[in-house]
Amino acid sequence: MSKRAVLEVIALDVEDAVAARAGGADRLELVTDMAADGLTPAVETFAGIRAAVDISLRVMLRLEDGFAAGDVERLAGVAREMRAAGAEEFVLGFLDAEGGVDLGAVERLVGELDGCRWTFHRAIDHAADRDALRKQLADLPGLDTYLTAGSATGVDEGLPTLLAEAARGGEPGYEQQILVGGGLRLDHVPRLRAAGIDAFHIGGAARPEGWEHPVSAEAVGEWRRVLDGE
Repeated sequence: MSKRAVLEVIALDVEDAVAARAGGADRLELVTDMAADGLTPAVETFAGIRAAVDISLRVMLRLEDGFAAGDVERLAGVAREMRAAGAEEFVLGFLDAEGGVDLGAVERLVGELDGCRWTFHRAIDHAADRDALRKQLADLPGLDTYLTAGSATGVDEGLPTLLAEAARGGEPGYEQQILVGGGLRLDHVPRLRAAGIDAFHIGGAARPEGWEHPVSAEAVGEWRRVLDGE
């Protein structure tokens, strides 16, 4: 078995964060408003979670539903605020109207992040050309992860794409870690692990009772055991 897999869990508040950490999460993605697929949380929320847990936190930079950047200067201001509050890792991703990467918006924010590590999120699954997007972003500082299901509809459809991209690891545009999320189930894990994929992202799967309920440490723990091959 390859090195220990990364388990990232979506956290909305301190209660989620503490439960995810107790269950064995390595990293949290901090968002608010899952009805809009996850927007930037309040700085106070970040600060509370940072004080409560000692694991990596990736903060979403996204102000509205969809994959358009919207007000880039406002986003840049939010990034500055989060950096000032101690945030060191981020999640972002923007497309233009044609489904290409909005390079201007991404570069503007990456400039604000000043070398911080960041994930390009599932906007890649809605891109007109995944390969072109990866190659355009290949040299941006700090980009170390793609959060992807391989398809806009989820891992069931995206599995062949994920396996193909994993096989290209190390090529220009493919050096980043693949973080699989979006309709991910435990039964997908063996094939993904066998392909060398070693990072997994769960949201709803960490909340068996639904999004109106907090993260379940037990549910996270089950994922941890499966990823560890127990």
